[in-house]
Amino acid sequence: MRVRVAREADAEALARVHVDSWRAAYQGLMPQEYLDRLDPAERAAQWRQALAQPDWPFTALVLEDDSGTVVGFATVGPGQDEDADDPTVGAVAAMYVLSTHWGLGGGRLLMAEAVRVLADSGCGEAILWVLESNQRARRFYEAAGWRVDGGHKIDESFGFPMALVRYCRQLARPQL
Repeated sequence: MRVRVAREADAEALARVHVDSWRAAYQGLMPQEYLDRLDPAERAAQWRQALAQPDWPFTALVLEDDSGTVVGFATVGPGQDEDADDPTVGAVAAMYVLSTHWGLGGGRLLMAEAVRVLADSGCGEAILWVLESNQRARRFYEAAGWRVDGGHKIDESFGFPMALVRYCRQLARPQL
């Protein structure tokens, strides 16, 4: 497996991973009707638009399996929390891997690259938000050195309330 920066040509693959991984990871944690309505074509259009914007503040990374198929992605960029208004705080805004690749080491590889990209951009700390009830993801983040920092919020942007908890970790800045 390898990690690389996403290209516009990856939009459909990113959308497939986005939808399929949400359906697997959030089954029983989000309304099933919402998960069933997720549309890969709509997500592909969103990805094309984001990846085409030269001023999009995030970096999208893709995880490819040994055959070159995109099986995961992460997006990293500036932290945007109201109580974390420090430009040296970065964020892992999203991270998803197809369920067929859970437990194979790709997620760890993807997270390591996401953390490296943030550190290389000058961030000394990183945050991420996770669904409070997503115990699988929380175990993964904790094993990768992330710690709950006390941040909580309710996100209703998808039309239903989702309780989220914030994780943080210190980043090793590159040696000059």
